[in-house]
Amino acid sequence: MWQNNEVRFDIPFSQIEMRLGEVIIDKLENIEDNKGNAGDRGRLLITNLRIIWHSSGYPRINLSIGYNTFVSVTTKAVARVFSSNTQALYILSSFRSCRYEFLFINLDPKNSRHYTSVLGVYRSYISSKLYREIKLRGAIIHDKRLTILPQENIHSTLHGVWNLSTEQGNVGMFIVTNVRIVWFADMNHQFNVSLSYLVFASVNIRTSKFGPTLVIVSSEASGGYVLGFRIDPVEKLHMIHKEIKALLATYNRSPIFGVDYKPEHNAPVERKIDLNEFSEVEEIAEDEISNALGVYFNDGEESNRIPVYNNYVGLMVEELKEDTTMQQLWELIPSTSSQNSK
Repeated sequence: MWQNNEVRFDIPFSQIEMRLGEVIIDKLENIEDNKGNAGDRGRLLITNLRIIWHSSGYPRINLSIGYNTFVSVTTKAVARVFSSNTQALYILSSFRSCRYEFLFINLDPKNSRHYTSVLGVYRSYISSKLYREIKLRGAIIHDKRLTILPQENIHSTLHGVWNLSTEQGNVGMFIVTNVRIVWFADMNHQFNVSLSYLVFASVNIRTSKFGPTLVIVSSEASGGYVLGFRIDPVEKLHMIHKEIKALLATYNRSPIFGVDYKPEHNAPVERKIDLNEFSEVEEIAEDEISNALGVYFNDGEESNRIPVYNNYVGLMVEELKEDTTMQQLWELIPSTSSQNSK
């Protein structure tokens, strides 16, 4: 699942579409991507996994920023040409060892909903990691009971299950829910594991030196953990294995990501994207797109550079970085001269 873990630029419609379990929580018109597409009105889609911005006139010009890449998200005052300062949404993200900064401005000064929606959804995302990750030795047990998550239902509870992660093994309680499996030791409740179905790579019954064992392997992205559990009698082992496989299949058809936020406004939000906006858009080959990444790249310096007059566009713009020209940033497809110079 890349939607919440990556930053992508100018993606095709197939990647803008909502994946299974992803929903649009809020949608805002008249939003400007000030860093890369200043002056271009666009739309901001706020989902439970990411935010998507696309140009209203040219939807193929777009951004997809996953919440798991966020380093910080704040509001800040920015200077606007021919107008007073305005509040903007500032996002600093990190992806593949690079940092990117994004600045979104609502061109409707009477509407600041995009600040509250993005901040609220992101807070919900951060507080719901147990739905999407593997957690070792977490504060998930209170008074010998599992702390149940919203939207979580317990299906099975087994006593006397051995966790075989150590040579001697530890006995404890094994819990199967609709979003994860949990095990915690009888003698030390802080010795526990919570494993979301989202990170399952496989679940099988294997033969080990401890006998038939339930083996769960997590995805490489989550650490590639191998967890073994001894469940007696063997009939119960096969029953639990069958139950987990069934719950996993159900979960994959309709994932629960745990991000729950209701916008403050009462207007209904369309949960789907209008296909007609994208149906006539031609795909752009990756090597034909100008290097827009540099526009958003954050090198750790102060981002508020002094506006200067630029002859190429005839406007006051933020001072460009060294070896960057306005022509390179303005062109969607590089000119021949620009390509030859490279």
